[in-house]
Amino acid sequence: MAVRTLGSMEGDELHEGLSGERPGEGSDSEVWQRLSAYAYLSAPERLEYVAVMRVFCGTLLADLAVPDVLGKLAQAGGPGAALGAEMLTARLEQLVRWGNLLRSTHTVTATSIAEYQRSRSRYQLSKLGERVQRDADEVLAGADAAREVSSELLTLVDRGLGEIAALAAAPGGADPQQALEKISTLFAQFAGFAESVRDFYAYLGQVLARYDLDGAEYQGFKELLLDYVEAITEDVSFRAPRIAAHLRAIWPHLPTLLSRIDAHAGGLGALSDALPETRVQRSRGREPADWEGLRDWFADNDGHGSQVDQLRDATLRALQSLLANAKRMLRSASGEMSRRRDLLRLAAWFDAAEPEEAHDIAVAAFGLYGARHLGVAPDPDAAVPAYVSWWTGPVVDVPVALRERGSRAPRGRAAAVEDHGEQKRRLVEQAAEQVAARQAAAAELRSASGRFDQVRLGSAAMRLLLELLATALGNAQLRYEAEEFRLEGAQAGDEDLGIRLTAWRTPGRHTVLRSVDGDLTADDLTLIVDSSASAPAAREASA
Repeated sequence: MAVRTLGSMEGDELHEGLSGERPGEGSDSEVWQRLSAYAYLSAPERLEYVAVMRVFCGTLLADLAVPDVLGKLAQAGGPGAALGAEMLTARLEQLVRWGNLLRSTHTVTATSIAEYQRSRSRYQLSKLGERVQRDADEVLAGADAAREVSSELLTLVDRGLGEIAALAAAPGGADPQQALEKISTLFAQFAGFAESVRDFYAYLGQVLARYDLDGAEYQGFKELLLDYVEAITEDVSFRAPRIAAHLRAIWPHLPTLLSRIDAHAGGLGALSDALPETRVQRSRGREPADWEGLRDWFADNDGHGSQVDQLRDATLRALQSLLANAKRMLRSASGEMSRRRDLLRLAAWFDAAEPEEAHDIAVAAFGLYGARHLGVAPDPDAAVPAYVSWWTGPVVDVPVALRERGSRAPRGRAAAVEDHGEQKRRLVEQAAEQVAARQAAAAELRSASGRFDQVRLGSAAMRLLLELLATALGNAQLRYEAEEFRLEGAQAGDEDLGIRLTAWRTPGRHTVLRSVDGDLTADDLTLIVDSSASAPAAREASA
């Protein structure tokens, strides 16, 4: 029976062979027609086809004849450089049948019949062919590379959604041109972030599926998971509720916003209205379905979980795989591979077996044959045929250590315990640096207390201030007295640093906290930072 490959089947033949029907007879004919554009990637001459397609992808709206393609292939070198005119014509015609190329309608101007025959067949790239070749080149260029997650784009998405929400809720509606620019930028940033997340976790799953990691590889991937993946997960978990809140604010205004943008800049939408048979793929963010996909990425709206939830689950599975690799390495290094379950099953077989069957099970399980020494290699120069009996065959010299002790392991002193003094010293220095940094941050906060809007804090001081503020608000109790809310017990401190933060509600006051990482405005709050002993007195003085 003849076997046909996908690359050896042509247009209609490809469709008929896969779907069992002629093109145009079924609802899936268009799908199969598009899939045939991938056939050249699995053909036996795939390298030649790829070289030809790269020539056409290097031009824009240009039609090329066979001599033009031959010249470019010879200039580029590689598999396509050896093609002749007749073979190249056959390759080009095959690409036309698959839908990757189109015959050009270019008018030929020739001065001789020979020139006309050489130039009458001109070809140009189809949209589907360009898309397939572009994806193939991207896969060939970096399929196995570890791609960084563009987490900075998530911050820009958060910021952009806040700006769009403010525009949509503004009196009189948003300016359509400004809204269009922000929406286009937003979806381009989100697409880049989502694509980098998918690529990185696909690479991570490919690596963690391996069971041949050595110590150095395991150490590298452990640091990758514990540092890089954790930072990504924390950033997404922090930004996701904010982005979901912005989307809830935008959602009631979304139909009006999109209709105003369409009225201002119709784009190719007018083409689909004038020619209903023409399909138009609009830019991202111009359709409600794009916004639904963005919302489903950050929030669970259909009960199937959001992409953020899947990201957390993927991180957990990655850590479990890392732990399984660690257990395997430890057991294999110490010789303590657990076989408890196998031994219990073997014991049950022995218990239920007859005496003769028990001997056969022991031989199969342990390989213990009578009068046989295992693990001792015979003399390589003495080739003994398989039919020679052990009674009359040559003997094998058994080492004295194996004969007397039953073990070939050498005796002697155990290796010295590894000295971890240098590692301990580095850890002590690192801890001291962290303590010094926190003490400096505490001193900076005490000096800036009462004039936070006039001082720009450093990153460490701002983190310490936010840590104390979060703890103070968590300890506080909100009471309603004299027709206003009061905060009671809103205090937090660190005795080791000798610092305490006190907060109370002051209606109408806006406390601005400035830092090199950004500004934070605390509405209706007054903050005082002082030493642990003087914090209550400072609050009474400020009140």
